[in-house]
Order: sequence, then C-alpha cells, then structure tokens
Amino acid sequence: MHNSILIALNDSVSARAALNFFTRLMLCPENCHITLLHIFRKPTAAEELMGKKFTEEQPARFKAMLEKAKDKLVEYGYNPHAIELLMVTDPYPTIAEAIIDQCKKQHYDMVIVGRKKMTRAEEFVLGDVSAKLLRSLDRMGVLVVKSD
Repeated sequence: MHNSILIALNDSVSARAALNFFTRLMLCPENCHITLLHIFRKPTAAEELMGKKFTEEQPARFKAMLEKAKDKLVEYGYNPHAIELLMVTDPYPTIAEAIIDQCKKQHYDMVIVGRKKMTRAEEFVLGDVSAKLLRSLDRMGVLVVKSD
C-alpha cells in the first residue's frame, strides 16, 4: 500500500521544520509517493519594489529550494522517482485555498505544513493556514509542525 503525501514548502523556518520532522517519522520510504509543493502568491508591495529582475528570479529560486528538499528526502531513503516537485503559479486568494484545491485535484493521504508561532491577534489578522486546512480537508491526515 502506497501513501501519498503532500508537503507544502516555502523558504521559511516553519517549512524547513516540517520537512525535518517528516524525515524523522518512522515511515517505509519505499511505500511513499511524495509531492513537494510550492505555491506562488501575488507579490507584496515590498517585493514589487525589489524590481522585475527579483520577480523573474523567484521561480528558479523556489525550484532550487524544492530540489534541495528532494535531495534531503533521498538522503533519508526515499525513492527519487517517487518524489514529485510541483510549483503552482495560478493566482489564489490565499495559500490555504491553493493547498485545498491541490488536494481536491489529486488524492493525498496526508498533508504536511509548517506553522510559525503566532499570537491570537496575529492569527486573527493574518489568518491561519493550518486551521483552514484542518477544517476543510475531510478524510485526510493533516500534520501541522509548529516552529518558533
């Protein structure tokens, strides 16, 4: 029986913590199909100020980040042919909605996301991707890894 696992990644400390936590789980690597997902969001005003060159370099930067994550999984015994890299460039209102949509398009047994520590006020203002995933993804495991 194969397990299909989606790991949502960006270049944050919490995403790296989620990947590190996953590598320590006692899973049979030969029974896993893993999708490493990065979702592009609309550029912030600060990112737009960085210029066109910065924006054009983003896909290559995040592809390299996903490749590095794949290499780490291969070091832990996962089959490189069973690891898919997926970069979503379609605009979504939120990251949570993009992850939920990807889960609806493809069946996954588990979704893994990182979560940084936030105050209740920050959660209220910024929203909480992990809480939205827990509420929206039925019949699927959701693993939330907290980091500082």
